[in-house]
Amino acid sequence: MSDAAQALPQEQAPWVPKFNPWLIGVVVALAAFMEVLDTSIANVALPYIGGGLGVSNDDSTWVLTSYLVSNAIVLPISGWLAVRFGRKRFFMTCLAIFTVSSVLCGAATSFGLLLLFRAMQGAGGGGLQPMAQAILADTFPPEKRGLAFALYGITAVVAPTIGPTLGGWITFNYSWRWIFLINFPVGLITLALVFRLIEDPPYLSRLKSAGVKLDYIGIALLALGIGALQVILDRGEEDDWFGSHRIVTLAIVSIVCLVSLVIWEWFNEHPIIEVRLFKSFNYLSSNLMMFTLGIMLFSSLVMMPLFLQTLLGYTAELAGLVLSGGGLVTLISMPIVGQLTSRVQARYIIAFGWLCLALGMYVSTQRIDLTISFVSASWLRVAQVVGIGFLFVTITLAAYIGMPADKSNAVAGMVNFMRNIGSSVGTSMVTTLIDRRSEYHQSVLVGHTAQGVQNFQNLIDGSTRLFIRSGMSPPDAQHRAYASLYQAVQAQAATLAYIDTFMVLAVISAIMFVMSFVLKKNEPGGGGEVAVG
Repeated sequence: MSDAAQALPQEQAPWVPKFNPWLIGVVVALAAFMEVLDTSIANVALPYIGGGLGVSNDDSTWVLTSYLVSNAIVLPISGWLAVRFGRKRFFMTCLAIFTVSSVLCGAATSFGLLLLFRAMQGAGGGGLQPMAQAILADTFPPEKRGLAFALYGITAVVAPTIGPTLGGWITFNYSWRWIFLINFPVGLITLALVFRLIEDPPYLSRLKSAGVKLDYIGIALLALGIGALQVILDRGEEDDWFGSHRIVTLAIVSIVCLVSLVIWEWFNEHPIIEVRLFKSFNYLSSNLMMFTLGIMLFSSLVMMPLFLQTLLGYTAELAGLVLSGGGLVTLISMPIVGQLTSRVQARYIIAFGWLCLALGMYVSTQRIDLTISFVSASWLRVAQVVGIGFLFVTITLAAYIGMPADKSNAVAGMVNFMRNIGSSVGTSMVTTLIDRRSEYHQSVLVGHTAQGVQNFQNLIDGSTRLFIRSGMSPPDAQHRAYASLYQAVQAQAATLAYIDTFMVLAVISAIMFVMSFVLKKNEPGGGGEVAVG
């Protein structure tokens, strides 16, 4: 008894890393940045990859799907793997797998090998984000945890923004293989720094020594359920959703496996996913908000370049420049928010962030049109993302409120998993909404262009006369007039679809704004501690 009493103060004393926390933070953030970048950098290179390896554009999208599926499977169990193998060892293993598989992707001689290596790369990358966040949570004292998460947030938010632009530039000027090969030197340097600087806190050693049984059933249910879900989200729109037998089959598999997984893990003594943590309403709410944030971040990230390139004729580089202003604002705001967390309750900052996001999406419904200028589009992008910086850091912080230190790996794994699944849901949601609402608005607009409508006939006659004056024959001029009007109807219908979609995002943000006030109070500057009173 006396030995235990003497050991207690030592166990309760806060652990302090040997090296400067900010140096550790930069190193793990660099690893996370490299991984997040690879989720979007290959998007614009798909036509080049397909052409180089002799596959269709449709098949080339499996380069993205294979990565996302394996990544999504590893993310939620990363906390369990960190306990079983040691966090530093697991982090370094993931980094090594990611780096080596990146080289193999760049050297792939066939499409099948590329998919295999991309799946390996996604599996390795799946452990980098949550472990980087968990290392930051343990490395920094509670009063500086907000700033640490701001550093991590910069990588998670800025990397997807610059990924498509960087990928396009590398592919156009060099080769698509270099979007993978550039990871090699960065990975080697980061691996050496992690080996030198990172260490596991004492509680992880105690958990590892206690032993953890391998849950084969849980792993199988997770792999099947999440794998099927990710394929549905990534391929659903292309396969006409539930009009496809493949999507229906995958949906059944996913639902059965994920429901079974929750039940199995709830009663399992050594679960690979800490589903019992969701008994905490605050933890549940924080994960729901992070899922929604993933939707909001990637929805607008997909919509703006798509609108600018398909309807206004922007190049990929020019569309990337429009996004860059928003990325710069996020880069500046996150450290400021990190400082605010030591003075203001997290839930109030979260509420302000959702309010900004709701207003930004609503303003988009009023400002976006076919005559928008480059400058106006850039400022609109800033309005769309100004709330992101206030949300990412504080929602992550809120997820840790009331959680014991030995659950930091599990919390980090689930929070990152929810954001990644949210990003897939957001991408699928907006592309589907835009397509369906475009069809609806086109049918409505076509109703106003019937032969008997005098304004329509006047427009056709006027356009026909203009084409005749330019040298066309009367029949060709009339055909050209009808074609031009049809293109104008399609463009207007698509623009109205974008407006509808931005309104949906505004409503979702407004709901999250109201929900912010149900989060627990926290002690500003106290990390994951709950305020008394």
